[in-house]
Amino acid sequence: MKLVLLRHGESVWNKENRFTGWTDVDLSEKGILEAQAAGKILRENNYQFDIAFTSVLKRANDTLKYVLEELHTKLPIKYSYKLNERHYGALQGLNKDEMKQKYGEEQVQLWRRSADVRPPELSLDDKRYPKFDPKYKDLSDEELPRAENLFDTLKRVVEYYESDIKPELLKGKDVLIVAHGNSLRALIKYLENISDEDIMNVEIPTGKPYVYELDSNLKILNKFYL
Repeated sequence: MKLVLLRHGESVWNKENRFTGWTDVDLSEKGILEAQAAGKILRENNYQFDIAFTSVLKRANDTLKYVLEELHTKLPIKYSYKLNERHYGALQGLNKDEMKQKYGEEQVQLWRRSADVRPPELSLDDKRYPKFDPKYKDLSDEELPRAENLFDTLKRVVEYYESDIKPELLKGKDVLIVAHGNSLRALIKYLENISDEDIMNVEIPTGKPYVYELDSNLKILNKFYL
């Protein structure tokens, strides 16, 4: 069976070079075209899916919508905050180049790419803290991040993969996951057993389907970008 991972198309904050995280921003015009192109290449290669998974952020949801339109299909869709982008804490909304000037390129690279370094945390009364977003009203304080490193993101992504996604694959279903750069990096790290050091160099491009071909025991037989 097939498991296809897709990072959402370029968002308006990707375009503006801002840290986005859990901030709910729209796709840019380029991002819409990337999402449509991803759907088109999947259709041209005769990909069909039984179920799709995505985050609760609209840049991923809209990417999935455009892909399904190109595939001329409707699917059961499951949404979970556990597939959200990594929470960038107090960096959210700030320009990456300006942060490099302020903190140095090495520090910003650690915040962006390392597995174990968290960015500066939000205060509990900061309006960017997820408890102020109605989407997360049912989550406990322990589930609401003030900032996350890749390990934090990995923990929730793997929990969701094991509880919800893996059972569908074990039924022989073809699965599409539309999520974010860091949540997909976390999942790829887990599935491919990539080291903490090597994951720093893994970059997931926007709008390019990453395909796993799996055997019945979910062993990876092949992996490639379409």
